[in-house]
Amino acid sequence: MDEQKRLLLAVVLSVVVLVGYQYFFTAPADINNPSQEVQTRQTGQVNTPVKNPNVSDYTSGTGNQAVQNNQPRPAKKNYRNISVSTPLYKIAISEHMAAVNSFELKNYRETTQKNSPLKQLVPKELVNGTLSVNMEGGTIQGLDNAVYTADTGSSYVDLSQGKKTIVFSWKNAQGISVKKIFTFRADSFLIDCNILIQNGSGMPLNDSIVINTPGFYNAEIKKQSRFAFQGPVAYINGKYEAIAPDKIKDKDTFNGKIGWTGYTSQYFLTSVVPKSTTEDPVEGQVKLSYANDIVTNQFIQKMTRLDSGKQGQYDYTYYMGPKSYQILSQYDNNLKKAINFGWFDIIAKPLLITMDTIHKVIPNYGVAIILLTILIKLIFWPLGTKSYRSMNEMKKVQPLMMELREKYKDDKQRMNKEVMGLYKTYKVNPASGCLPLLVQMPIFFALYRMLYQAIELRHAPFIGWITDLSAPDRLFSFNFAIPMMQKPYGIPVLTLLMGASFLLQQKMTPTAGDPMQAKMMMLMPIFMTVLFINFPAGLVLYMLVNNIISMGQQYYTQKKFS
Repeated sequence: MDEQKRLLLAVVLSVVVLVGYQYFFTAPADINNPSQEVQTRQTGQVNTPVKNPNVSDYTSGTGNQAVQNNQPRPAKKNYRNISVSTPLYKIAISEHMAAVNSFELKNYRETTQKNSPLKQLVPKELVNGTLSVNMEGGTIQGLDNAVYTADTGSSYVDLSQGKKTIVFSWKNAQGISVKKIFTFRADSFLIDCNILIQNGSGMPLNDSIVINTPGFYNAEIKKQSRFAFQGPVAYINGKYEAIAPDKIKDKDTFNGKIGWTGYTSQYFLTSVVPKSTTEDPVEGQVKLSYANDIVTNQFIQKMTRLDSGKQGQYDYTYYMGPKSYQILSQYDNNLKKAINFGWFDIIAKPLLITMDTIHKVIPNYGVAIILLTILIKLIFWPLGTKSYRSMNEMKKVQPLMMELREKYKDDKQRMNKEVMGLYKTYKVNPASGCLPLLVQMPIFFALYRMLYQAIELRHAPFIGWITDLSAPDRLFSFNFAIPMMQKPYGIPVLTLLMGASFLLQQKMTPTAGDPMQAKMMMLMPIFMTVLFINFPAGLVLYMLVNNIISMGQQYYTQKKFS
């Protein structure tokens, strides 16, 4: 097999792997942790179990009374929405279930359009909001539809500095009181939530706390999730786990040491971090369900048995905000593990950190991508030189190869034998040109995942018409469809330039002896242009700069060794 066939095979395989990877390997693997019993958390009062009746023995519940998203709310007049505004976000907590029903990020917007609303992390489809609290066994009657009372006279709190604590209190007819104590900080996305349960019922309370982080997952989001996972995530037993909603029916319950659990979109995360009284994470359970476009993610923690007159406290930290490595790495709670690039994580993370470091010096992510590309090319410069030198040597023997093909065109076996002898005589290795390409493929895939998922590129402008490096570049806006192009419709200038660079690079490459094969190779730039037409501008920019540098290196190598 000659050099061109190997090159063609390498390119085709690369494209097949790139496209196939997105469709078949971005779906996260099923969690396969061995089942464990959820252990009792030693927080609050500890008692020796006795055969006394529990509160659950006297309730009329039906077992699991976890909050459902279609549950009706009480009359509006019975509760308020308490809003807290910080420099980073504006949160609204309803007195109904003390759940978060709105969370707007002040430094992020829904679109790049002028006057676009702030990014909302609680979809309207979650009618009961997120981060509500309940009992797994329904032993506290009324908790699943409780109306709390906030200890603030004003429904709006402006927190420009320092921190602020707001207590939501509720008590049922049995005499059991529940308090949710929220602590907000002006300079952090972390929100502390302490849950206090006072048992005044006259009977023991023995149940498990449930904290809900639901998510909206319809057909459109499912389609987007092929390229950047969206759905329930958790850090269990020291390992990042992402559970595709379609896999929930196969296994819906996971036990172990829970570092955190929550729900992620492409760029944002809502999570619960249980606080432990020891160095080890809290033993708990993650229970999932998926129906009617709603994914329910429940973190379940076993309570210590609470006798009459006793109080138990359980502490958590909530995070609602961007999946930014710079932000999450500041926290000592493993939340930075939520940024995961799959198989290529070990390569993609250093690339992300390097890009962020460059951006601190030059605050333009387009320039940061260009400089990152140059740095990568410098690292692989020796391999590139070896590849282009091999191509140059192949170019020298190309006329002799054509003569052999013509001479032995009726005897393929003899022709191949003579060609291999030609390679040996001139000390040419046809595989040496492909090896550097194969070595650099993991870098390309890692960059692809990183540039596609990095929130740093979301709505990040570069120059001129490129106002969002996470979206396809489009010059102008057309009101008619263009074949192979996804909305919005326009002129993909950067992608066309990238295609032109592929064409020029192809012309610099030694041509194949087979005319049909040569024509196929010339079609590759068109194929790559169509393939990249809907890719993020940041990734196209990387490919364009990479091609330009490669052409320069190839030209230099050919001049030096010709």
